[in-house]
Amino acid sequence: MIALADLSLRWKIPLRVMAAVLGTALAVTAALVTREYDEMSQNLEAHAKSLARVLANTLVAPVLHDDIWRAYEIIQSARDPAAIAPELQADVVLVTDAEYRVFVSSRPRVFPIGSNLAGQGGAYGRLRAAMLEGRPTEQKVIDPADSAHYFVMSPLVADGVALGHVVLGYSKISFLPRFAGLVGRAALVTLLVLLVIMPIAWISARRTGVPLLALADAMRRVPGDLEVARLAELPSSGDEIGQLGDAFVRMVGELKHKQELESQMLVSERLAAVGRLSAGIAHEINNPLGGMLTAIRTWQRHGSGDPMASQTLSLLERGLDQIRHTVAALLVETRPEDRAFQPADIDDLLILVEAEARARSVRVAVDSSLAASLPLPATLLRQILLNLLLNAVTAAAQGGTVQLNAVAKDGKLRLAVRNDGEHIPDEQLAYLFEPFASGREKGHGLGLWIVYQIVQQLNGGLSVESEPGGCTIFSIEIPYVESA
Repeated sequence: MIALADLSLRWKIPLRVMAAVLGTALAVTAALVTREYDEMSQNLEAHAKSLARVLANTLVAPVLHDDIWRAYEIIQSARDPAAIAPELQADVVLVTDAEYRVFVSSRPRVFPIGSNLAGQGGAYGRLRAAMLEGRPTEQKVIDPADSAHYFVMSPLVADGVALGHVVLGYSKISFLPRFAGLVGRAALVTLLVLLVIMPIAWISARRTGVPLLALADAMRRVPGDLEVARLAELPSSGDEIGQLGDAFVRMVGELKHKQELESQMLVSERLAAVGRLSAGIAHEINNPLGGMLTAIRTWQRHGSGDPMASQTLSLLERGLDQIRHTVAALLVETRPEDRAFQPADIDDLLILVEAEARARSVRVAVDSSLAASLPLPATLLRQILLNLLLNAVTAAAQGGTVQLNAVAKDGKLRLAVRNDGEHIPDEQLAYLFEPFASGREKGHGLGLWIVYQIVQQLNGGLSVESEPGGCTIFSIEIPYVESA
């Protein structure tokens, strides 16, 4: 069973507001009912005292003349069985003489004429003691705790002499039916008020909790998904909740910045590792390259002039030049001077990837609108495309297709390499261009990193789209200055 403290605010706030409304309504109803009860008691007491005084004044003459029948008629006329307010009717009316003997009563069989009222015992016995207290001419209200009646005693006074008393006995529960009706009406009114107020209170409370729920949902995304947390729709009011939302956005921004710094530090550490590795192998690569390039150029100047050999050696020369520039890219050096990129370079790239594509039965298609050279370093662009094409051929399904699109327009070269291989998971996409982050068993994880470094050198942009069951597309956009 869920504890109240563990309930969501979407329920806790409305329930608390409803409890407050209900408690307030009950408290107000109880106060009103209590006040009405007190007023009824006071009205009953005032009516009883007034009736007792009237009867006392009226009964003086019959008592002086010992006219019992006249006295009986008077006390009977004071009791109306069809009264509108039965609770104001006395349950018993007694008239006593100065010796506390019954002169006449509304119940002669219970209180015979001449009987001693104290002989009834109980509360009636205490009435005698109450008569002797205070002044003989004082009106008294007696409420015995162990009796179902309370009494109003009014003296019969003639020429300053107390002839006896008029005693009115009222049932303590006589006005309970009226009180119950009052409680019922008050409860009905309270219920109607609650039926109107509670839906309004519930809706208002739910709306009050919406900003807090949005803030809580955003907090749950920290630190796993800071970008979603930062873009969450939080309250923008000027109250405390709005201020809390603003503080949360600032906090998430700081955490995001911290994550970016940590990521940059991680990349820097990996770059340093690559730099140390590159510095160790650069000397071993560049010296043999220089010797091979010198040998090729010597043969080209003094060779036999065989066209096939010249074409093959020219391709080898371009390949060796590309290796030299690859080392430069690996060292993240400044962009070297190079010739302009030409449409024929794409044909060379197809020759270089042809063997790998044939081995995997992958078809490489080209859709290029390049008709003239571009003022961009050919070696670096060849390195970009060669890495992307080889990766695409490796990632493509057996017998699949790799497509290269190249468009130069409005001072920008747009390249796209598409393959129909397996989807790249989202968690891998975040680290795809970091060194040594290869997602395949084969590969050193430097190809895409080199591509990224070259694109950055050329002030370009690089993006990846990979859809499950669809295709993976590497898109590159590199600006260039068009010749006049």
